[in-house]
Amino acid sequence: MKRSLSLLVRAAIVSCLGLGSAACSSNAEDPLDCPTIAPPAGAPKLLGADCDPLVPTQCGYPFPSNVWLEDDTSKPTGKRVAFGATTLPVAAGHGPLDPEWWAPSDGFSPGQPALTHLPGATITGLPTQDSIELSLSDTSPTVILDAETGERVPHFSELDQSVGTEADEERALLVRPVVRLADARRYIVAIRNVVDAGGKPITPSPAFLALRDGTASCDASVERRRELYGDIFARLEKAGIPRKDLQIAWDFTTASRENNTAALVAMRDDALMKVGAEGPEYTLSMEEFTEEENPRIWRRLVGKMNVPLYLDAPGPGSSLVFGDDGLPKQNGFAEYEFVVHVPHAAKQGQKLALIQNGHGLLGSKFEGGDGYLGELANRHGYVAFSVDLVGMASEDVPSITDALVTDAGAFRKSVDRQHQGILNSLLAMRMMSGRFVKEPLLQVNGESVIDPTQRFYRGDSQGGIFGTTYMALSTDVTRGLVSVPGMPYTMLLDRSTDFGPFFLFLKGAYGTGRNIQLVEGLMQMLWDRTEPNGYAPYIRENMLPGTPAHDLLIHVAIGDYQVSPLGAHILARTVGAKNLAPVNRTIWGVDEAPAPLSGAAIVEYEFGLPEAPKTNTPPKGEDDPHGKVRALDAAYSQSNEFFRTGVIKAYCEGACDPE
Repeated sequence: MKRSLSLLVRAAIVSCLGLGSAACSSNAEDPLDCPTIAPPAGAPKLLGADCDPLVPTQCGYPFPSNVWLEDDTSKPTGKRVAFGATTLPVAAGHGPLDPEWWAPSDGFSPGQPALTHLPGATITGLPTQDSIELSLSDTSPTVILDAETGERVPHFSELDQSVGTEADEERALLVRPVVRLADARRYIVAIRNVVDAGGKPITPSPAFLALRDGTASCDASVERRRELYGDIFARLEKAGIPRKDLQIAWDFTTASRENNTAALVAMRDDALMKVGAEGPEYTLSMEEFTEEENPRIWRRLVGKMNVPLYLDAPGPGSSLVFGDDGLPKQNGFAEYEFVVHVPHAAKQGQKLALIQNGHGLLGSKFEGGDGYLGELANRHGYVAFSVDLVGMASEDVPSITDALVTDAGAFRKSVDRQHQGILNSLLAMRMMSGRFVKEPLLQVNGESVIDPTQRFYRGDSQGGIFGTTYMALSTDVTRGLVSVPGMPYTMLLDRSTDFGPFFLFLKGAYGTGRNIQLVEGLMQMLWDRTEPNGYAPYIRENMLPGTPAHDLLIHVAIGDYQVSPLGAHILARTVGAKNLAPVNRTIWGVDEAPAPLSGAAIVEYEFGLPEAPKTNTPPKGEDDPHGKVRALDAAYSQSNEFFRTGVIKAYCEGACDPE
């Protein structure tokens, strides 16, 4: 399904071409006799149309772009996102995505790739994930420039390979930052010297040529943007990037920290105040096991906690309720389930720490209780507990799928529910270290088995991803293990075997890879309000209001099929983690350091697998190491030492290799 220019823009180009090539190449000071065409209602002011003629083959490209911003003094950045009525892709059988889903945003995601389309482009000479340093050099064909500091942003560039059946000339060009961009910051993307399969430079679009060379154009957007592009070209030239070689350039501004975090911080503060130091009230049921029936777990308690609700209903498909101040507003209370795993070690009367577990992709709170989580609890002395991450739990699959195939903006409802899900996780820890300490079923010899001062978090996969957000928000937990995690989702999705079924839904709805990449970028803008891309910079410094600093241990499986280590590397750079030496491989931008360490560290485990694809496609095979790290003795011991002491020690003989 190809999207092209709007009728307005096409008419303007045709009118220019009708005047002859000499007129189209005239100097800007020698204006053309162009027809007057009234812009459609609601069209972006800088364009006068819903599509940007800089990329005539794909409406909505280049993306993200400041042409989709308009003034709004009520926003922290002074801007709001305002797409045209027909800017965004059309889902099959439906109209274009509704721009109103993104209207609350005051900028674009600080993690998504820059998207454009240069028909016939190849990746010859572009910086890759193995040559990131090239992106910072004067010779890099692709550039991301911090417009405020003039510094270049490290990145790699690739052609979208997610739709394997597409011709190369149809594929989007993705310029992926490998660091999390700053909030409320303007960036400039510049592309030059990109060649086709024959080694010939790609010809810029007529609109960009007119802007670059100062020639006249009948396209209304060219004249509207002369001043803007004067500034863009001046900043690029100051950074040593001459305009004469440019094939396309544009600017975009990232959203503010408040845009991404204010709602969840307000919910946290309001809810914790209302439940107090004791946490939510609860009801409980119990199963008890002998060591023959379950060698790890003595008692499994399943309960319901009564928590402040900020959604219009507790279940899937619900949305946040907002007050007059624009922040989430409590809508009564709701009951959500939790599970507690009490190990056989508790029968000895020893004091046990609390460990909160985050479950995997669209899973449930019961994950790991009879396996790795129960083993950690019994071996090292923890009471383990979990809640469902509502919004990304098994019950949410139908509503997420429906959003993908009808209107991707409706994914906002899943993100709204994720707010409640993360809040429930925070409230569960408050309850477990508060009133639950007195729970009669956790008394041995007249004393509670819980030491409420020892509180930690661990999570794998999705539990590691959203565990990063949890660690930026928690006021009760300051040490956390995030295993096989990553950020942002736009880096992870196409490279994950888990995303395959959902990708088929997107392909059926949106048709082309260019549309799908745009939809993923739009979803990222919504997702930043809950996923680590919105929160990771505030884990160890510049913390969120009323929040302590946190320590983070990151475990990675090299060759992971489900969560690309590329995302974990971005997380490590964002939190200033050290790569624990001796290492299996160097990680660009992450310093190596021997144990013992404190603060934050990344530890990669090597499983002898073939190298992951160098494209945005998932690995193939049957030996996925994704779930292996958490069950290794070295991982158990290292995480326990970190939880108890804050020290990250080496428990592998040399670089971590299970063999």
